Amino acid sequence: MSHNQNPPSSSGRWWLGSMGLFLIIAGLFFAWRMWLSYEKAQITRGWTQVPCRIVSSRVASERPTPSSAPAHRVDLRYEYEFKGVRHSGTHIRQVDAAPSQHLEDVRQKQLNYPPGAERPCFVNPASPAEAVLEHSSRAALYSIWFPLLFVAGGVGMLRGALGRRRTP
Repeated sequence: MSHNQNPPSSSGRWWLGSMGLFLIIAGLFFAWRMWLSYEKAQITRGWTQVPCRIVSSRVASERPTPSSAPAHRVDLRYEYEFKGVRHSGTHIRQVDAAPSQHLEDVRQKQLNYPPGAERPCFVNPASPAEAVLEHSSRAALYSIWFPLLFVAGGVGMLRGALGRRRTP
């Protein structure tokens, strides 16, 4: 069975090609951002684990604007010793979570760090004043395939747009 198809017009090929190029660029951009997030999450895994003591821990609430709902965050301080020098830290993760309007979620997080508790913390050996209590998630690496699907689709569209015209 013969399948006779009209070749795409010049404007159709431009449209297909530009959409393909857009998908490639957007997919590569988001894959790159996810890779950077993964790399940032990996950094603290190479830091030195030392014991630390939670000195203070509370839920801090603020109103970003007078008419907005209150935003809440965990405000804590811990102390640790690294190579004989005492330090204090305030970061749970390398990039602290944004304040949340969900007070109960923030309270649950704060309960993990009661004052006086001993916890492991991870200290940057190159800059011992920098420490965190938790590693960031590496989930970005496990999801990087998704923007790469857009790259693959864009490559297919671009190949279709750049393909040779068929003559009958």
